[in-house]
Amino acid sequence: MFTGIVTDVGTVADLRPTEGGCRLRVATSYDPDTIAIGASIACAGICLTVVAKGRDATGWFEAEASTETLQRTTLGTWAAGTRINLERALRAGDELGGHIVSGHVDGVARVLEREPMGDAVRFSLEVPESLSRFVAGKGSVTLDGTSLTVNDVVHNTFTVMIIPHTLAATTWGDRHAGDRVNLEVDVFARYLDRLVAKA
Repeated sequence: MFTGIVTDVGTVADLRPTEGGCRLRVATSYDPDTIAIGASIACAGICLTVVAKGRDATGWFEAEASTETLQRTTLGTWAAGTRINLERALRAGDELGGHIVSGHVDGVARVLEREPMGDAVRFSLEVPESLSRFVAGKGSVTLDGTSLTVNDVVHNTFTVMIIPHTLAATTWGDRHAGDRVNLEVDVFARYLDRLVAKA
């Protein structure tokens, strides 16, 4: 479980295919001595399990991703040098600064427009029609592992405002029109939809 508050921007150091998907190494400022094998780390919003760790010039960890993850997320487009938002799993007693995030990506959203608004930036995004019903004005979404508040919604498009701190502390400063980002809808919206469908 995560909160959508990014605590590091890592860099893909290596990515190689495996029989069931791929294995990647991520360079990070996290101290590898504090990372347990089997721990969960959200990588651009994707919950991945640490299978190896170590230290070269920087700390690093390795994780494996399945074919389904490659197909459902942006991970299939990553390469050495790709920068990704990182968040370690929530621990009991930690501050819940964003919202409840599972790290289970629902789909991919596409950036339609980047519009400066003073020091901040407003992004317009398009989501798959099948996920649009889960996105509500003033509700929460997770985009590339970042907890964000939805501003306006029109059909299957919506906007979010990114403040200067978030632009600097995450990969959002690098995002432009045409980019694809991992989308996780609010977990409560997902379960509410399921309950209503069964009523």
